[in-house]
Amino acid sequence: MEKDEYAIVLDFLPYGYPMSGKMQPIAQAVGEKTLIILEIIPRRGMTLETKEKVYIGSGKRDKVYFIAGRVAPEKVTETTKTQLSEFLSEFVANNEQRFVEFYNKAPAINTRLHQIELLPGFGQKHLHELLKSREEKPFASFAEMKERLSSLPDPKKAIEKRIVEELLTKPRFKLFVK
Repeated sequence: MEKDEYAIVLDFLPYGYPMSGKMQPIAQAVGEKTLIILEIIPRRGMTLETKEKVYIGSGKRDKVYFIAGRVAPEKVTETTKTQLSEFLSEFVANNEQRFVEFYNKAPAINTRLHQIELLPGFGQKHLHELLKSREEKPFASFAEMKERLSSLPDPKKAIEKRIVEELLTKPRFKLFVK
């Protein structure tokens, strides 16, 4: 399984979680590649800033003492949720080709459900329009998708919302988060 070398800090709690009883500093961060929300324990005396990129690889870590594991969806803070939306907007824009490729190649899950239907706002009508259009010519960008399929929901926003859904709930099918 792919492991992250870096994570982006979404929230830093210098006194730990309220009501937890432990007064240990803790941070919630998202893995740069895997998009997994992690609980990070900083080294003694270190403070982490929101949006800071920290090394979490297997080598010597300068700011991170250890990774406590994944953050359970119910433990994700409101600050983390807000920062996550901002991070994902930038992440999807920077990796546009990867996500356009998803629209070009996404297969059916079974005879009744297609991967594209799992995206928020995409139903049967949008699915059939998209499949027909991608057969004629693969999409090159989100802008081209919106141009060729005028009734389509914003393809970038749909990806962002789906990733948030996969991180904060436990969906049956996962498309983007490991």
